[in-house]
Amino acid sequence: MSINSKARRDAKKRKIAKARNAPLPGPSIEPHAELRDAQGRLLGGIVRREGEWTLGLGGRIVGGSESAARVLALLERAASLHRGEGREVSLGCSAALRTAAQTEVAERGLSFEEFRVELEKELAVEPQPGLGGLHEASEVRH
Repeated sequence: MSINSKARRDAKKRKIAKARNAPLPGPSIEPHAELRDAQGRLLGGIVRREGEWTLGLGGRIVGGSESAARVLALLERAASLHRGEGREVSLGCSAALRTAAQTEVAERGLSFEEFRVELEKELAVEPQPGLGGLHEASEVRH
């Protein structure tokens, strides 16, 4: 075995390791927030993908928006709901997401807390009975 063959093997190993750690082709996904339980399990999070903030909860994507403030407020709401049920959770957020959310609400002349209160009011609106294709039991025919 020559000295050069060891150098070639080492170079090949470095090339394989570099390829393994390289980002995948396609749209880049940047993680920006995560909600974890006391055991460290991921409950939800926010990523930025193709210019859109995407919210995931319970291992599923639940929505996306161009509004950083909206997805952050929704994830904070999920954390609050968990805490209200007596579960210990932690919420981590990137500076980029927090800045984008605060800038967005400031452009609307609101604080983030005021925006969150508006969102809570919007989410508290109950759909009217009989809308959305649902019918009263007396109207259903079998």
